[in-house]
Amino acid sequence: MQRTQSPVPSRLARLNPTTVFLAALVLVLVGLFAPGPAGGVLLLALAAGLVWLMSLTWPVQVPATRVLRLLMLTLLIAVGLAKLMVG
Repeated sequence: MQRTQSPVPSRLARLNPTTVFLAALVLVLVGLFAPGPAGGVLLLALAAGLVWLMSLTWPVQVPATRVLRLLMLTLLIAVGLAKLMVG
């Protein structure tokens, strides 16, 4: 690991992809089914983490992947804000 490299991304790279996917799926489902603002806050916190990860991986992604990730992130933020406004 280089001195300028953060230890968090290298630790995340060693995690089992299936476990990470299932954990993210559980967070999204809990956020969607949690009542009102609690679910919205959870979805927006998840979106903030995804923005951070996207900022790290942006230079190495192909344009099609970037567009898909931005669409999914926009949808997640929109649902999170909608849950905050309704609740």
